[in-house]
Amino acid sequence: MNENFDKRKMIEILVDPDISIILLELEDGGKESVYLTQKLQISDTEIKKRLAYVIQHGFVMMNQNENKIIFTVDKEKLNKIMEMDENFSGVVDGLTELDQYLN
Repeated sequence: MNENFDKRKMIEILVDPDISIILLELEDGGKESVYLTQKLQISDTEIKKRLAYVIQHGFVMMNQNENKIIFTVDKEKLNKIMEMDENFSGVVDGLTELDQYLN
């Protein structure tokens, strides 16, 4: 994984509701810009602006195919950074412990 980015900033961006709603749409595969603009009711420019940092560091790819812009997410890269985050790991461990206690 390319380490040339601020991990804390990346985590904050990935969990930002304005970004995560776009990433959620990309979870099942690449989506055309037109689809995202209609579904999320935000402009193409706004989508690019919101995703700029994650695109810059390869977490999301933006490809042009003819006149269509297609956004795709690198799930492996996203999973790795979330697994590396100590706070995320702590939350998962806490939820697991709570689940065991409740059962």
